[in-house]
Amino acid sequence: MLIRFHKPYGVLCQFTSPDGRPCLGDFIDRPGVYAAGRLDFDSEGLVLLTDDGALQARISDPRHKLPKTYHAQVEARPDPVEFGAAAARLREGVELRDGPAHAVAVRALDPPELPAREPPVTAHRAGRSSWVEIVLTEGRNRQVRRMLAAVGMPVLRLVRVAIGPVTLEGLEPGTWAALDVPEGLRARVDRPGRADASERRLSAARRSGRVRRPRARR
Repeated sequence: MLIRFHKPYGVLCQFTSPDGRPCLGDFIDRPGVYAAGRLDFDSEGLVLLTDDGALQARISDPRHKLPKTYHAQVEARPDPVEFGAAAARLREGVELRDGPAHAVAVRALDPPELPAREPPVTAHRAGRSSWVEIVLTEGRNRQVRRMLAAVGMPVLRLVRVAIGPVTLEGLEPGTWAALDVPEGLRARVDRPGRADASERRLSAARRSGRVRRPRARR
C-alpha cells in the first residue's frame, strides 16, 4: 500500500504526539502504515506512507537519490544576477555544520497556487518575499531551510510538492489518498542489480569460495 498525504503546517510527522500537538494519527486511520521520510513540524506538503518496509527504505534512504521537490517562499527579492549566483552556489554545494550539501536543481518561481497556510506569513514579510523551487536527493534535518539561509534567502514557508513521480496535486491540506505504486517509483524498487545486503554478502561469499553452490543432481 502507498498513501500520499498533504501534511498541514504545525503537524508532527509521526503517529503519536507526546505533548498533544496534531500528528499523523489525527488524520490517517490506516493501521500498519509508516511515513517514508519526514517533514518538519513547520513545513507542509507531500508525505508518502506505506506498509511495505522495502518501499519505505527505497523512498527515504538518500542512497537511492530519489528527487524531492520543494517550493520555498523566501524573505528576499534578489535580482536575476544575484539569484543566478545564489542558485549556482546551491548546485555546487554549500557548507553546512553537518557537511556540504548541494541541490540537483534550483529556479526562480512565480508565486504558486497553494492553499492558504494557517497561520499565514505576515503581510509585512510576505511583501518582501519571492519563491524558489529547489530539488534535493537527500533529506537531512531542516536541510532546505539551512541551504537557502546560507545563500541569503531565509525561508518563510516551505512546501514539498513532489517525491519522485508522486505529486501533491489534487490534495487539500489534511487529506490523503491511496494509490498504486507508480511505474517510475516501482522501477527504483525493482531495479536490476539492486540486491539487498544479505544477497550481496551471499554473492561475495560465493565468489570467495566460502559458500559452495549446490551441485546439480545427475
